[in-house]
Amino acid sequence: MIKAVIFDVDGTLIDSVDFHARAWQDAFREFGHEIDLAKIRGQIGKGGDQLMPVFLSKDELHAIADKLDERRGTILHERYLAKIKAFPEVRALFQRILKDGKQILLASSAKGEDLQTYKELARIEDLLDAETSSDDADKSKPHPDIFQAAMSKLPGVEPDQTIVIGDTPYDAEAAGRAGLRAIGVRCGGWPDGALKQAGCIAVYRDPADLLAHYDASPLATL
Repeated sequence: MIKAVIFDVDGTLIDSVDFHARAWQDAFREFGHEIDLAKIRGQIGKGGDQLMPVFLSKDELHAIADKLDERRGTILHERYLAKIKAFPEVRALFQRILKDGKQILLASSAKGEDLQTYKELARIEDLLDAETSSDDADKSKPHPDIFQAAMSKLPGVEPDQTIVIGDTPYDAEAAGRAGLRAIGVRCGGWPDGALKQAGCIAVYRDPADLLAHYDASPLATL
């Protein structure tokens, strides 16, 4: 029986993937790197520690990684944060899960201060049992650190009693490495095939679709 549900945030609960990609593209450009937006978008879901090495050499990482990541955060806040919205029915889905007596945690690659903003956008601040952010993990997804940190906040709950919900293959891969099963949502832009190949046991359009099919979903049947 599922006792806890761990949610990714960006692309899963809030419609932010394109804005994160644009912020990275703008920051890379300021540091002299013109990178195709689609290529960056395909890496969103990873934290900066895993995204930047895809596009920069080791020498470049050593020279500019910290400044680049900081600049990306500033650009996100100044140019794009006000445009980010939550997906429909997120709060209703959380309420349905809690009605079943399950715990809800967030496990996001976002920084702690950004995660607070996203909780407010989704109107879920009062519906959470715990949360973890990039501040709690040495390495971001697809490494399992963030989900392992989340599990440490679930005393008495076993991995086979926990399920992850995310929008990218990186969520599913990280979940699998932490011994957890994953449900995928397509609202972050990844197709069913990529999500299932990464290990998702079921895929839904978005939180509203998962809520509409809740009784037949793994959340109710496992």
